[in-house]
Amino acid sequence: MAQPSRWQRYVEAAVSEPRTGSREAAAPAGASSRRPGAGREAPGQEAPPGRWAEARARLLARLIPEPAAAAPSEGRPRRTDLRLVPPALLVWAAAVAGSWLAPVPLAALCLILTASAGVILARVSARGRTKARRGSGTNPGTSPGAVPGARRQRAAGRGHVSGRPAPRSFLTTLAIAMLLAAAAGAHSAVAASLRQDGAVAEAGAAHAAVVAELQIAGHPRQLRVPGRSGLADRWAVPATLLVMYSAGQRVDSEASLLVLGGKDWEHLVPGQRLRATGRLKAAEPGQTDAGILSASSVPVTLGAPDGWQEGPGMLRRSFTAAAATLGGDARGLLPGMVTGDTSRLDAGLDGAMKTVGMTHLTAVSGANCSLILGTLLLAARSLRLPRRAAAAVSLAGLGMFVLMVGPDASVLRAALMGAIGLTSLAFGRAGRGLSFLCLAVIGLLLTDPGLATRFGFILSVLATLGIVVAGRRIMDWLPPAVPRWVAAGLAVPLSAQVFCGPVIVLLQPQFSAYALPANVAAAALVPPVTLLGTAAVPLVQLVPPLAAALMAVAGAFAGGVAGVARFFTALPGAVLPWPEGLFGLTTMALFSVASLATLWFALHRAAAVRLAVAAHSWAVACLDLSLAVRRGRHGQRGLAVRHGRHGLVDRHGLVDRSGRGTLRLCKPTSGRNLQWLLPRPNAPGLPRRGPPPGVT
Repeated sequence: MAQPSRWQRYVEAAVSEPRTGSREAAAPAGASSRRPGAGREAPGQEAPPGRWAEARARLLARLIPEPAAAAPSEGRPRRTDLRLVPPALLVWAAAVAGSWLAPVPLAALCLILTASAGVILARVSARGRTKARRGSGTNPGTSPGAVPGARRQRAAGRGHVSGRPAPRSFLTTLAIAMLLAAAAGAHSAVAASLRQDGAVAEAGAAHAAVVAELQIAGHPRQLRVPGRSGLADRWAVPATLLVMYSAGQRVDSEASLLVLGGKDWEHLVPGQRLRATGRLKAAEPGQTDAGILSASSVPVTLGAPDGWQEGPGMLRRSFTAAAATLGGDARGLLPGMVTGDTSRLDAGLDGAMKTVGMTHLTAVSGANCSLILGTLLLAARSLRLPRRAAAAVSLAGLGMFVLMVGPDASVLRAALMGAIGLTSLAFGRAGRGLSFLCLAVIGLLLTDPGLATRFGFILSVLATLGIVVAGRRIMDWLPPAVPRWVAAGLAVPLSAQVFCGPVIVLLQPQFSAYALPANVAAAALVPPVTLLGTAAVPLVQLVPPLAAALMAVAGAFAGGVAGVARFFTALPGAVLPWPEGLFGLTTMALFSVASLATLWFALHRAAAVRLAVAAHSWAVACLDLSLAVRRGRHGQRGLAVRHGRHGLVDRHGLVDRSGRGTLRLCKPTSGRNLQWLLPRPNAPGLPRRGPPPGVT
């Protein structure tokens, strides 16, 4: 019989599995035999393949690579890191308590938190010393050389038990969270003492007329209040009180005030020092300002701001003036979407954007910071800059953007979160979104505890939390046929809307029926407006023609955003009433959960059917159990369960025929025949009443 050819042996070796237990199968791939004489071929055997065969094998391996072995962690869902959530919640709770409590109870709370943290840390330290002392001891029969290995094993055993972290890790985290909360509470106590005690609080309680020297702390914000001739323009300006003259006394202070003034307060710049007169009023409970100053005079400038503060304000004013040359809604919407200046925004467009839930586009927030940061990082990496240099350039650009638009709560949150993420990436430590968010919240609340009760900061954190927690999951719910960019465009506004909806109801007790489709339709128009408009801001002073071209393109996209808002506002049922207060918040939260559940059921119909069948089985089991308990209870008392002709009859007349699947109705009456009241099929019916005599 002819021997098989070389090609036949190659094909057979490729398709046949190695025999179990053979040495060739057990040997690892690529391992060479070390037996003496392994290089010599026996008579009749062929030589191993040469260089051409090896080159061909390498080429085939490159063209058709074998599937790599899956990593042990591949396929497992990535768990959400929740270690920084308790510290963030405790710090937030302490900051909120600082807005409502008096200084003395707040100081007592800080002492309690500090003492509790000290007790926990002392207990953890004592437990660690005890375990170390136990681990240092050796058995009498143990050799000296085996002691280090035994210590290492005991140390490794102390770190994890059954794959879980040791309890002391949680206790240490809890103690650190308490210390951070105590720090936030102490900062709030200092602010509360300035707000509730001293000459400023007395003047506010008496509604005294004062002369104040102020330093502007933020950009003016326009208010529309009812006046004699319609809506009058008022401006709210955050400021820091430096000196106050009241009743012939001079008071030096650093309390924060909210100044309400007319058109003369529109063009103030952060860092500017001025003098004004007015009446001081105490702030409402829960507010972080020491009082509200209703200005009755024109502000008198005492000092110009620093250069790093005056430059961004000048750029904002120049950009707003240049945008006024655009036509339509773009002249007022473009400055609002780029720099947050809504002074020229049309009142009708403002109402339309509030109706469809698009007002976040005119408040510079995390979306703007994310776009700016991502663009700068991509441009720096495209220029072949190293990772750390690209991160430094991106952070510098982000800092300039924050100075230009103003240190708003959402801007600070997004900027700090982006800075933490970039720092971790620059040093090769990839982080997670929820951890970055918690770090940003802790840092901002420790710096300014008053942010804890501001709706802008709360909505910013909730929107980011929704995107981080639910955004990726909603994207994974969608079918694979949907492109990822389309899935992201649907998941991001939906997750943000679901998490922010309950808080928005507290501000506006209404439900925007078209908020989600309006935001999805405008999502593709926002990045060009933000990027082109931000690039045009510094070019207004440097290269005006180029800035005009960029603003024209950005204005066209801004006009599209305005058109989307007006279109969805004109649809029927755009605004629906919703309950106010805590009841409205609770119902909106339930509605949000129901919306997510409905979306999941719609996209996972097979799983929904299985869940419905399982729920039905559980319901049937619960009903059977309750019926059995009732039968046992009533059977012991001898009340409503008795044996009838056709089975066990309860007080409702139901017959139980276990295992026969028949349900029959019986009358619970006495006597031998329990069915004598039922109509018989062959019995004559009741006689029909005929017409009376003489009637035809």
